[in-house]
Amino acid sequence: MKTAMELRVGNVAMVDSVPMIVQKSEFTKSGRNASVVRMKLKNLLSNAVREVVYRADEKFDMAILDQQDCTYSYFSDPLYVFVDSEYNLIEVEADSMPGVLNYLIDGMEDVCKLTSYNGKVISVELPTTIVREIEYTEPAVRGDTSGKVMKLAKLKGTSYQIQVAAFVEIGDMIEVDTRTNEFKKRI
Repeated sequence: MKTAMELRVGNVAMVDSVPMIVQKSEFTKSGRNASVVRMKLKNLLSNAVREVVYRADEKFDMAILDQQDCTYSYFSDPLYVFVDSEYNLIEVEADSMPGVLNYLIDGMEDVCKLTSYNGKVISVELPTTIVREIEYTEPAVRGDTSGKVMKLAKLKGTSYQIQVAAFVEIGDMIEVDTRTNEFKKRI
């Protein structure tokens, strides 16, 4: 158990028997009143966000989350199937991984981190950088070198489009930052 004052950003606590991740925590102590902690909490099951105020000495149970490394295998409508190191199949709903779907391709070798609570996967985290091939992009405009010139490109195996540098062509392999969805470099 931890008190509200001890909770930090990233901790997962049980609030009303629901796992909540602390996104923001601000301790306030005034001269007359009791110390309080203002928190921004995100429900890990429904992704709802709420801001609440707790007394600094209020106690919380810490949630126990399981994390495992897996690789994405294939899409089995409506579930996405991942494989762990012991070749067990883990099915994940699309609601549990917003933003991740843009980079999933069948049989990809990138290792993803699956976080589960009571046997249900609640989040999927990609590596910070991944390498993908460009399936389609417009040719660069000649003479446009005034600054950082970008153009749209479609990643192979998905319908996701990303802004890339003007010199990137069809078939090139690029490195993408999955946290910001930005092109990093051509490989």
